[in-house]
Amino acid sequence: MKARYVRVSSLKQNEERQLVRQHPDEKLYVDKISGAVPFEDRPQAKELLTAIQKGEITYLSVSSIDRLGRSTLNLLQTIKTFTELGVALKVDNLGLESLISGKENPTFKLIVSVLANISEMERTTLRERQLEGIQLAKLRGTYKGRAKGSRESREEILKKYHNVVYHIQRQNNSYKEIAKLCDCSKNTVIKVKKVLVDSE
Repeated sequence: MKARYVRVSSLKQNEERQLVRQHPDEKLYVDKISGAVPFEDRPQAKELLTAIQKGEITYLSVSSIDRLGRSTLNLLQTIKTFTELGVALKVDNLGLESLISGKENPTFKLIVSVLANISEMERTTLRERQLEGIQLAKLRGTYKGRAKGSRESREEILKKYHNVVYHIQRQNNSYKEIAKLCDCSKNTVIKVKKVLVDSE
């Protein structure tokens, strides 16, 4: 059976762009979660992996390789898992498949490794530039962050940090690990945890 995996980072994002090449015979798995969360920790990805392990899925499509993950290490490990389980991975925007006649495609492996490293490097650079921009804006007095003394409502916090909420509720990780998974600070995780406890 064929399947398609779709991931968007937030509830507000639309997944339609990733469904352009969807075929009627593909079973759809859609996660609305940060790409920083390891593939095996995402709700729909877990279901997909279970179906693969049962032999129900043998062919998987994604619109682009970054839908599987942002971390080079996790991405390559995920692809290795698919390969070991005999699942052919098709990446639409590359026009390549991981397996050819049941054997690993060396071209696919090389290109994906390079792209994964470039993507991770770009993300790190973008974050550094963003932080630099914020510092410059603060120095100029033009920073438009949240007004000092203002507070986000409980609903706004839980919606904004839904990935953090997910990991806190699983109770499988430390604050530091959750912060790393969700690309936020440890203090943010503690804040979200406090909001959850106060609302119980």
